[in-house]
Amino acid sequence: MAEQWTAVLGSTVTSLDADFFAYGGGSLSAAQLVSALRVRYPTITVADIYATPRIGALIDAARQTLPDGVATGPAPSRTVRPTAFKSQVFQTLMGIPLHILVGMRWLTYVMAANNVLAAFAGFSAAPTVSWWWVAASWLVFVSPAGRMLISVAAARMLLRKVGPGTYPRSGRVHVRLWLAEQIQDLAGAISLASAPWVPYYARALGAKIGNNVQLHSLPPVTGMLSLGSGSNVEPEVDLSGWWIDGDIVHIGAVHIGAGASVGARSTLMPGASIGAGAQVEPGSAVLGKVKAGHHVAGSPAERRGKAKHSLPDTPAEHRLIGRLWFAGFAMASAVLALIPYVSAAAAALVAFAFIQGSESLSAAVPQLLLALAPAALVWFVVNLLLILVTTRMLGIGLAEGYYRVRSRIGWQVWATERVLDLARDLLFPVYASLFTPVWLRLLGAKIGKNVEASTVLLIPKMTTVGEGAFLADDTMVASYELDGGWLRIAPAKIGKRSFLGNSGMTAAGRNVPKNSLVAVLSATPAKAKSGTSWLGSPPVRLRRTAIASDDTRTYQPPPRLKFARCLWELGRFIPVVVTVAIAAGVMLAFDWLAAAYNYGIAAALGGVVMLLAGAVAAGSAVVAKWVLVGRIRAGEHPLWSSFIWRNEVVDTFIEMVSAPWFARAATGTPALVWWLRALGARIGRGTWCESYWLPEADLVTLGRNSTVNRGCVVQTHLFHDRVMSLDTVTLEDGATMGPHGVILPQASIGSGGTVGPASLVMRGESVPAATYWMGNPVSPWSGPAASAPKPR
Repeated sequence: MAEQWTAVLGSTVTSLDADFFAYGGGSLSAAQLVSALRVRYPTITVADIYATPRIGALIDAARQTLPDGVATGPAPSRTVRPTAFKSQVFQTLMGIPLHILVGMRWLTYVMAANNVLAAFAGFSAAPTVSWWWVAASWLVFVSPAGRMLISVAAARMLLRKVGPGTYPRSGRVHVRLWLAEQIQDLAGAISLASAPWVPYYARALGAKIGNNVQLHSLPPVTGMLSLGSGSNVEPEVDLSGWWIDGDIVHIGAVHIGAGASVGARSTLMPGASIGAGAQVEPGSAVLGKVKAGHHVAGSPAERRGKAKHSLPDTPAEHRLIGRLWFAGFAMASAVLALIPYVSAAAAALVAFAFIQGSESLSAAVPQLLLALAPAALVWFVVNLLLILVTTRMLGIGLAEGYYRVRSRIGWQVWATERVLDLARDLLFPVYASLFTPVWLRLLGAKIGKNVEASTVLLIPKMTTVGEGAFLADDTMVASYELDGGWLRIAPAKIGKRSFLGNSGMTAAGRNVPKNSLVAVLSATPAKAKSGTSWLGSPPVRLRRTAIASDDTRTYQPPPRLKFARCLWELGRFIPVVVTVAIAAGVMLAFDWLAAAYNYGIAAALGGVVMLLAGAVAAGSAVVAKWVLVGRIRAGEHPLWSSFIWRNEVVDTFIEMVSAPWFARAATGTPALVWWLRALGARIGRGTWCESYWLPEADLVTLGRNSTVNRGCVVQTHLFHDRVMSLDTVTLEDGATMGPHGVILPQASIGSGGTVGPASLVMRGESVPAATYWMGNPVSPWSGPAASAPKPR
């Protein structure tokens, strides 16, 4: 241990009282030391370094895991079978019929547009159709009810007789499950308009839903969900009830007891059962049972005490009042869902100014090309203005306190988060830019000077961000809390020069003190001192060292760098034009098919049209990546440098163009793997990948037969004191990253190793081959309950 200590820190151990951090250790060197020690002590963790930083205490802790004189034995091994080739062929061929669901929505818009243009604009050659056909197509493929019914019918048919158990990856049951989820996603079953109807949708899928349930997350397509009366599920909770471990798919039921509450961004694994009145903290991963009345947190979730339900003592809501509020919710949500349609109509009016006088859309191609840029600008600006005005109106009257979910304030808070979540898609170029602090101020948040913020999700009226703070990707600030049919909101603050890491959370009523850090996938503690750092959920104290950097490239850039960054950020408008151009191309293709043949042929070829649009979208990001940044290598880049700005333009191509038209629909398919390879990733044969979040693909290696589950981030960069550090990430052959996990730069997972759900592999950490790990940060795990896979 002393030899490895010296090798990592470069200094000789002089005493058993030598402190790792006093000798210059930090989070990276802690992970490196742990990885080196695992050759002798396989179960030692990064948490052990933080808990016992003195080498003497660390030696004692290590000996407890494997006493002296006990042999470590041969290195374990595990053989993971590849994804079946015939399943990959099936997935590829199914792309055409699946995308007909998307094509029919676009064809409905084309039919309506041609009828209007023929009737009122003199487009004599426009192919028209009875308005009854338009109405029927809208009812089935566009309306929320139609989309949900398609998804329910497909799931019920495909997953009939599928029960809890383990099944082969890419086997018949897994492919049927993948197909049911694809139909749900491509049909657009859940949207802003349909959100109030989610409990009814869950029941239609087969879930058992009690009275007065608050379900603010997506139910599983398997229908294996039961929610007791008065239970509460906050946003972004994973209730899917399945995951992939190597070449095995685990499927199970999820139960939440009466009056229990599950916090935002938690993951409930197959077989999870939460007792009545229990509370699960945000960001937790629940395996097995949580006893009634317990308060649990962490990954895996462990007991932290008794559940405390601090609710107002008021009479129960009358059932009639609840129904009236639901009707109001549904109507108001349908109005909010019109935001993208209103902006599309505004863009269409701009395009019409260019094409008026033409005989048909197909005959106006040259004019439409000229209209693309102004139409894209109008579409983007109208989206921005509608979201801004809507958010400000929704913020009227918000104040700290408890409110019934079915109340005016309750709906305003819920709608605010949903609209701003929509904004992260429609207005992606606004985020992680010079304009982001301005945008957040306009929304109503209190934002200090020199703030850097990426795709943060927040309640603006409740949010304060201090001068010089940094909010990384997908952070959540001041999100509402649910309990017993009530909703709580409270102010949250990010202090001066503080950092909230990727997917970090600062809950209602919590503060990140000045000069402090909350790490990746971590929660802000209830109490903390200035200058402290925190890791995990629940958070534990983290020691870190500041790095020396040039302030002119981090906190105090000169005007010339601000001007240069501004020019590159204006370049983010190009992906906006590209995505509008693809939309126009889709409509022109359907128009030409309808004119040359008929609308029946156009509908039948809708899948082909949408797949071609997806190919163009995927290719645009590949071209942008290689033209703007080229091959990415390990190294460091300060925030105010050309590489960062060019890379953000590429990210905008991915999120604004490739993701909506291709990547999200390609989850788990060979097409996604091919695209990631084109972006520079090294991916072996037989790999199953459900995430496109490989930010710098050149630095990623996914070995043969490996698995990347849904919601994973293969994080090849980290910002530390506003300096981006880039390094490689490797999953060796047969390795698995569980759902919603994050693996940081310079980390690796050995052959056949598995990292469980909602887990964090630290920077520089190596997970041994053929072992199971889970947690934030990871620690040894016994793995999922062993059972023989079912042969189907």
